Amino acid sequence: MKLDFFLGLLLGGLTRGSIYALLALGYTMVYGIIQLINFAHGEIYMIGAFTALIVAGVLTLSGMPTLAIFAIALVVAVVYAMGYGYTIEKMAYKPLRQAPRLSVLISAIGMSMFLQNYVLLAQTSDFQPFPALIPEFAFLEPYRKIISSSQLFILITTAIVMVLLTILIRYTRTGKAMRATSQDKTMAMLVGINVNKVISTTFIIGSGTAALGGLLISSHIGQINFYIGFIAGIKAFVAAVLGGIGSIPGAVLGSFVLGMTESFGTGLVSSDYEDVFAFVFLILILIFRPEGLLGRSTKQKV
Repeated sequence: MKLDFFLGLLLGGLTRGSIYALLALGYTMVYGIIQLINFAHGEIYMIGAFTALIVAGVLTLSGMPTLAIFAIALVVAVVYAMGYGYTIEKMAYKPLRQAPRLSVLISAIGMSMFLQNYVLLAQTSDFQPFPALIPEFAFLEPYRKIISSSQLFILITTAIVMVLLTILIRYTRTGKAMRATSQDKTMAMLVGINVNKVISTTFIIGSGTAALGGLLISSHIGQINFYIGFIAGIKAFVAAVLGGIGSIPGAVLGSFVLGMTESFGTGLVSSDYEDVFAFVFLILILIFRPEGLLGRSTKQKV
């Protein structure tokens, strides 16, 4: 195998893994706190991408520089998606806080289908071109066959988000409240933590990272449609399960393992089996290590 080809597959896998990680964080944070698999999370990723597309389209007509368009589209998309995440939690999940898990799960699936069809009706079922908002870096010109500017930008952005999220979780009052709530909600309430506020904050943060991932990958690929959130969401969920759902480091590790598996599988075997590699790997992990790579097994009390 040639070195250029190997590095291309390696960096392609890291790029895929970065996007999955931005999305998987939302799944694993929400599950870690309220044990809910938020199936509508992939649609937040899609809504973030569409919001950025609309904002970029309007600003392009004004003749604004590409970098400024990217910055404004990024901020608007992330804030808008955060609003969606907050609203979904209040409308679809909070009223079912004491209901059986199956009811909440059905509510999540229903919300996912509602958002998909809402965007389908508001936009179109066809793929829409997405502008290349990330500028080309001149210093990467000699390495263009190995890594593109958008790939480098995605890798750096994801690393920064991971560092900021780690600082938030470990060293801030909000992060400590999130960790306490995930361990024992009743005790957290007894010591004065506003659990409802913590849950809303978790949805807001997860929605923001999902929207960021949606914008970055859409700018990298160059097209979007209403269905991108479903596929990406399922794969990010697979990544979260691979790493051990409920574990933030596990979600990141699972995302990169999944991204590398897909990249090398499609590059060395065939791109026709891209999704097969992901789900075969998931089956193997569930058979031999059901708690995930970094997850901890828990015993159910009868």
